[in-house]
Amino acid sequence: MNQLFAQVALPVPMRSLFDYQVPSSLQCSIALGMRVLVPFGRRKLVGVVLGLSPDTELAAEKIKTLETLLDDACVLSDLTLEWLNWASQYYQHPLGEVIHTALPVSLRKGQPAVRQQKAWQLTDAGRDTEPASLNRSPRQRALLERLASAPQPHALLLQDFTSSLIKKLTEKGLVEETYLEHLPDPDWPARIELADKPKSNLEQSLAVTAIAHGSDRYSCFLLEGVTGSGKTEVYLQAIEPLLAEGKQVLILVPEIGLTPQTVQRFELRFGLPVGVLHSGLTDNERMLVWQQAREGELGIIIGTRSAIFTPLQSPGMIIVDEEHDSSYKQQDGWRYHARDMAVVRARLEGIPLLLGSATPSLESLNNALSGKYQHLSLKSRAGGAQAVRHQLLDLKGQKLEFGLATAMQQRIRQHLQAGHQVMLFINRRGYAPALICHQCGHVEECRRCDRSYTLHRSLNKLQCHHCGDAKTVPPHCTQCGHVGLQPVGLGTEQLEQGLSSLFPGISTVRIDSDSARGKDKLHSLLDEINQGAHQLLIGTQILAKGHHFPNVSLVVILDVDGALYSADYRAAEKLAQLITQVAGRAGRAHIQGELWLQTHHPQHPLLQDLLHNGYQHFARLALQERRFAALPPFSYQALFRSEANEARQAHEFLMQVKGLLAGRQGLTSIGPLPALMEKRQGRYRMQLLLQSEHRTGIQQHLHGLMSQIEKLPLAGKVRWSLDLDPQDFT
Repeated sequence: MNQLFAQVALPVPMRSLFDYQVPSSLQCSIALGMRVLVPFGRRKLVGVVLGLSPDTELAAEKIKTLETLLDDACVLSDLTLEWLNWASQYYQHPLGEVIHTALPVSLRKGQPAVRQQKAWQLTDAGRDTEPASLNRSPRQRALLERLASAPQPHALLLQDFTSSLIKKLTEKGLVEETYLEHLPDPDWPARIELADKPKSNLEQSLAVTAIAHGSDRYSCFLLEGVTGSGKTEVYLQAIEPLLAEGKQVLILVPEIGLTPQTVQRFELRFGLPVGVLHSGLTDNERMLVWQQAREGELGIIIGTRSAIFTPLQSPGMIIVDEEHDSSYKQQDGWRYHARDMAVVRARLEGIPLLLGSATPSLESLNNALSGKYQHLSLKSRAGGAQAVRHQLLDLKGQKLEFGLATAMQQRIRQHLQAGHQVMLFINRRGYAPALICHQCGHVEECRRCDRSYTLHRSLNKLQCHHCGDAKTVPPHCTQCGHVGLQPVGLGTEQLEQGLSSLFPGISTVRIDSDSARGKDKLHSLLDEINQGAHQLLIGTQILAKGHHFPNVSLVVILDVDGALYSADYRAAEKLAQLITQVAGRAGRAHIQGELWLQTHHPQHPLLQDLLHNGYQHFARLALQERRFAALPPFSYQALFRSEANEARQAHEFLMQVKGLLAGRQGLTSIGPLPALMEKRQGRYRMQLLLQSEHRTGIQQHLHGLMSQIEKLPLAGKVRWSLDLDPQDFT
């Protein structure tokens, strides 16, 4: 047989494929998109075949032979490979690592891609055994007779016989364990049982109709609806005809906390099981959903960022809920954006994409206003709910107790007496963000990050929220020895303690990444809130995103001033989105909702614009400002980051990168400059920002540049990365 060589993508930080000789025994079986086990240095790695050729440019002595073909069929379709290849080129990331990220962990480890069922069959001794010899054990005889009369050489028996019975025959050497390939059951459309649906208002009906007209081809819709306007109801009605046709729908949500309530709503509407994918599941649980979706056994799959890689046998639509959320952007390794990946996937699949948000990102809003996306609006709240009243409270000269002004305490008390729930938002977990010596002014700092430790009083520890370093609270100042250590600032833990003293007898619940840690913990806390077990709700962003609390009438944001003067040009957009999303938790039923912002800067233009005109006006004004400043989405950016134990090395490496870019037309470079947080985890961090008026301009300049950068003298001495379309500059 002629020689055959496979070009294999491996999960290594190298921008090339690797040639391996295909054994003659596998040449008729191997195909593109299959996984193989190959030797790589002293290791054995799982890779994916991307090419097959009778020739190779490598010398014969350098060619190794692939060891094992792990699949009988392709785990990645041609379309998926095209999509991932685009992602590799766009994000300038090695293709092997991109493919590795897109596969479930179980497949990365070489486990079977097909589902298998445990079964049992007779051994040679079992086939030679007369059932009558087991007359003293009727159940064992029945099992032996069943296996002997099975039309196939093995049969699945757990549903008919106990595992202890099977074990006894196994120990006698009469029965042995085997595995059967699972036969998919894609007949879920016949099992749809539609529940009663609420009557749609005119805006919802128009949106559903517009989506239906584009349901047979690629089209991208931006559903811009105020909080509580019924965007989820639009999703439900839009996918109903697709599910009836047997088409699958993939729905992305930004946080694990939103998954249970979203899943429950879709299951109740259609009477179908919903596949769930998020980081809180085990590898086996995620693998099962991946297999069920790929085999067409699930009509609806709901998951967080990485769920975008879920294969669909009959794709019908992709929905990205809360499309503005920064959680969709991966912040390490391959820095992809799940929303943008969804746009390209939907175009390749030829299916509609629905982006939904009350506070759409400026990028998506600009695409909608320019006609690239179809723009759908929901301007009124569903079910007759009234718009939330936004109000500011000037903190200057006010006496504060646990971060609350006296007037605000009175307002909270009024809402509690009316039998309503009150939500207080502060985006700072722990007891206090700093611990200071009252004698000498020394602040306990994390030396690895040059940032103050956060005090967690309930755990009696100081923790750095940037690198995770922690230590026990010292009994005295480590600088002067004085015992007068005082917490400075306010966190959720201190606020919870303070509210218990300000409002005795009122049940308080705190929801942050500390209190909600553990499987299903957040879900149970949210259930308690909706059942009325707690009247005062304290939380960070976890509590603010997309949750439905019908009895919340008042939302208080304790401190917004920190984000008003940020060096990040995206800070205003993020703050406006946060305020609007938090406000949306109030007045979602028939209760008039109120939002109060406590601030020392009530006349700030951002706050005034949000107060009087809402997010929609703010966003359109912000787009004009971005256009005048030539900032995204009217320009395109790439951010080089470098880290080193010495600031000089990190800076010098980026200077070398900048030197490679010298003289290139249409490209502006800014830096190298220290990151907004210069030192983290003991390493100094520098940044070099590239900007161009055209997306293709950025790509053209970066094409071929990465291999040159990898050869720079300092490339192997610093930790560096490239981030296309950066969202965070900290």
